[in-house]
Parts: sequence; C-alpha cells; structure tokens
Amino acid sequence: MPNIWLTSDTHFCHDRDFVWDARGFKNVHEMNEAIIERWNKVVGKDDIVYHLGDVMLMDNIEGLKLLKSLKGKIYIAYGNHDTEARVRLYDNCYNVANVSMGYRLSEGKKTLVLTHYPTITANGEDTRTLNLFGHTHQKTNFFKNEDGTERKYMYHVGMDSHDCTPVNLEDILAEIAKANK
Repeated sequence: MPNIWLTSDTHFCHDRDFVWDARGFKNVHEMNEAIIERWNKVVGKDDIVYHLGDVMLMDNIEGLKLLKSLKGKIYIAYGNHDTEARVRLYDNCYNVANVSMGYRLSEGKKTLVLTHYPTITANGEDTRTLNLFGHTHQKTNFFKNEDGTERKYMYHVGMDSHDCTPVNLEDILAEIAKANK
C-alpha cells in the first residue's frame, strides 16, 4: 500500500532571498536541488503526494522539469502563485494525477480538508475535521491565532516547517493526536 505524503510551497525557481535564504540555502538552485533530494529520499515511486500549492514561480520551463523529477503520484491544490498557465503545465505532467482547488480525505473517523490557505473547519477544538494547509511559510506546524493560541486541528504541511521535506500523513495524525491529549 502506498504511503501518503503532504507538502506545500516548494516555490521552485523563486529566486528571491526571502524564500531560499529563510530556508537556509545560499541560492535558489541549492534550494531546488535540496528539495528534490529530500523529497525523493522519502517518497517512493508509487506513493501519493498532496502538494498544497505554490509549486513554482518565475521560470515555468525549469519548474516543470523539476516537478517531473519528483517521485510519487502528485495531487496539486491550487496555490496563490499557481496561474492558469502553470495549471495547464501541471495537467500535462506525467507524475501529476490531478489539479484541484483542494481535496477531502477520510482517515478513520477523521475528515481531512486539504487546502492551500488555512481554513477553519471546526467550532472550538473539535478535531473530527482537520485542515492541512500551506501558504503561511510558518516554521511551526499548528496554526496560531492572533493572540498566539494554537488551533490544534489546523496543521501546516509546508516546506518551511518540515525541513524542505514532505511529511507523512501518519506522522501528521500522530502529532495532532498528541497535541490534543
């Protein structure tokens, strides 16, 4: 049975130091190479990866080449930088299974809502419906309210809080369960 992985905001080819430098790289090329290496080290060719948006920026041709070098069957949720031109490229990429606004999965008694933007899915701390999201580039995994409290049913899967590596769904669910004890 394939593993399920999640990530977001690879930002391939985004040659702005506030992206690659914040992630600890010397330049965008070093970041791109590290993401590919780390991704392919953990993801198997038959695994499923939900990429929650912002795959690439600036150089679509190089970005597509990098996307094609990734292992797994990739499902992409639209991010704010995923233009219609990029979506057409994703649709024609052999390792991309689907491109959509988001995804909904069932995992036991949990419903998982996979989106680029953080999305409130519950009243209070109801953890039956979880939101797995990207976009924020935060270094921590749980969404923080303006007052600093965490919403422990909203989990950031992005590159910035997972050392530029996709995160396994089982590990995410275990971390959420532990945080909600």
